[in-house]
Amino acid sequence: MQLLTASLAQFLNIYMVLIIVRILLSWFQTVDAMNQVASFLSPITDPYLNIFRSFIPPLGGLDLSPMLAIIVLQLVAGLFTSLAYTPGF
Repeated sequence: MQLLTASLAQFLNIYMVLIIVRILLSWFQTVDAMNQVASFLSPITDPYLNIFRSFIPPLGGLDLSPMLAIIVLQLVAGLFTSLAYTPGF
């Protein structure tokens, strides 16, 4: 059980990095190489981000939903990490 929860925590941390890379790449839309990477990451990260975009509208062109999405991922990953290293679990 510890292996499963530690693996889930690690997966969520990797997914969080993918979201951060996707956000950073959205700032450089004019570079072709960046567009290729972003087009690869979009189908992976956008379904999760769209959950938060549905109830947090952009404010003045600034999309704050990825920040909330990352915070939620950090909380859930921290929960799994603490469960993985809890004695007796």
